[in-house]
Amino acid sequence: MSKTKISTWLKRAKRPNIKKTFAKLRRVKKITILIHVLAWSASLIWIIPFLGVVMASIRPMQEIVNGWWNFDVFTPTLRGFTEAWTSPPDAPLSRAILNSILVAIPSTFIPILIAALGAYSFARFKFPTRDLLFLAVVLLQTIPQQMVIIPVFFLTIRIGLWNNYLGLILVHTAFALPWQILFLRNFFSILPVEVEEAARIDGASYLKIFYKIVLPLSLPAIASLIALQFVWVWNDFFFALTLIASPELRVATQAVASLHGRFIDWNIVAAGSIIVMIVPIAIYFALQRYYVRGIVAGSVKG
Repeated sequence: MSKTKISTWLKRAKRPNIKKTFAKLRRVKKITILIHVLAWSASLIWIIPFLGVVMASIRPMQEIVNGWWNFDVFTPTLRGFTEAWTSPPDAPLSRAILNSILVAIPSTFIPILIAALGAYSFARFKFPTRDLLFLAVVLLQTIPQQMVIIPVFFLTIRIGLWNNYLGLILVHTAFALPWQILFLRNFFSILPVEVEEAARIDGASYLKIFYKIVLPLSLPAIASLIALQFVWVWNDFFFALTLIASPELRVATQAVASLHGRFIDWNIVAAGSIIVMIVPIAIYFALQRYYVRGIVAGSVKG
């Protein structure tokens, strides 16, 4: 068989594959470009209002009344930040931020600890009505806050937890448990069981396996839960408005809403909003590398 015929056959065999490969690459490139365009467009839509808030916080009202994008006169000032930090006089924003931290930290870690124990039980142990009970837990996520706020309000008054941080923390914990149990149960289900079985053979108890093996392996999921729950509690206004009444106990979102008096000074309100926004943004950047990894891992297996 001549070399010419062999090379001819090889060319005929490879030519369609090369064309198909280039066609696939073109399709992938077009999809990638489209995804980037959509992502940058969505980012721009979100960034533009934020830029408006930033401009309103550092520029006098008379400069932005005709549009914050008008830079004919630009005299930046930090007056809005200084006044927002000390206003209102009876319950300044500085104290409200400390109050939010006092509420957000226990409201973040208490439900995660309880949800981790419950999720591990659903993922590893078999007991009667397990699936039915898990279904009930999942369905609890569909209950909106507005549906239960009246009974919750009267219940906190009856047991002496209204206008009290403990009542607010317990409400946040109760609403966080269903979705956190679902999230962690899915994550625990994809962890290798062989490591736990080896520890059991060595005599380790289930509790020791949970704290020494399962929790360290679940760090990405737990870190993403910390970021999600902390930001959720920090940004909460509905529960705080209903369950906290005293000015000195107000959290940050309540304080921002009360920054204006009879006439709204948007310079102060915008500056206060940015001050309150700094904490959750810092939390997100601190846990960013765990955030996406935990979200993806927790949604692999249902």
